[in-house]
Amino acid sequence: MEVINLSEAAHPDHAIKWVDSEMLLLDQRVMPHVERFVRCTDAQQTAEAITAMVVRGAPAIGITAAYGVVLSVMHRLAEGKSNWRDAVITDLETLAASRPTAVNLFWAIDRMRKLIDEDSETLVDRLLIEARQIHQEDLIANRLMGELGSACITEPTSVITHCNAGGLATGGHGTAVGVIRTAFQRGKIEHVYADETRPWLQGSRLTAWELVHSGIPVSVIADSAASARMREGGIGWVIVGSDRIAANGDVANKIGTYQLAVAARYHGVKFMVVAPTSTLDLNVSCGEEIPIETREQSEILQCGGANIGAKGAKAWNPVFDVTPAELVDVIVTERGVIRNPAEKGIRAILR
Repeated sequence: MEVINLSEAAHPDHAIKWVDSEMLLLDQRVMPHVERFVRCTDAQQTAEAITAMVVRGAPAIGITAAYGVVLSVMHRLAEGKSNWRDAVITDLETLAASRPTAVNLFWAIDRMRKLIDEDSETLVDRLLIEARQIHQEDLIANRLMGELGSACITEPTSVITHCNAGGLATGGHGTAVGVIRTAFQRGKIEHVYADETRPWLQGSRLTAWELVHSGIPVSVIADSAASARMREGGIGWVIVGSDRIAANGDVANKIGTYQLAVAARYHGVKFMVVAPTSTLDLNVSCGEEIPIETREQSEILQCGGANIGAKGAKAWNPVFDVTPAELVDVIVTERGVIRNPAEKGIRAILR
């Protein structure tokens, strides 16, 4: 992966760019203080960018993988070998292995895979059209979810969000942050409290940056402060995104979401999950079947590259947790709002 700097300022709604047969990804590992892009020219570089969290967020990972398929076919055709399709299938397996939890990754790869048997003379153009369509569909879906989620908020209030489910994590506008952006424009949100979201600090680094960029009042809080903030009053909703939602409505999202949902239920705060239908997985009956990615212990034992853990101590570092459907009040998708998902599951919205 090659790091490059562009002359224009970074924008949360343009974190994934296709420029001159290459993909540029806003490097979210170093945001907000460094604004740079990573260039990807083949599937291997794309998979490395996903694994290294240059790009993160389920919808953005899916979009990135779609462009990665385009890069794979371009690269393999350029090699001039007769078995290029076999090499592409291997590339797709590499892309699929880059992050195990985000179902959008597999959804996008499967959608692109269906086109690979077409005539090679037009295949690259067709694949690029499809990838751009996936990108545009996500942006449209996010804006629609913003309207639907905003409509669920009946009176002005403050909200808490966790991790980053904004433009940086999607094709633009955002899922959870998209609802916040739209609701703020409608006069329904007074203030946002963004969990810092250890260990990668997506809340303090990315969500806070996006909200400031949109002119929305935001305060960063430690993950452990959310319950105390709810007890102070004035919080009407917790609004989060998701990386996978099981058929029964159980929600996999960034680690810390589950405890936030428990605290919200205790304090009478509503809990909203915002995700496109590409995040819904009918092949998984419940949250226990969702594979949960575990990352390096160093992410917990270090901060900013400096060791903070006691020598000899180990760390448990799951990236996601599962929130039971009974703790979720609404799931907002571009096809509609599922209220009380523990009673209905998610199948009806996909019919």
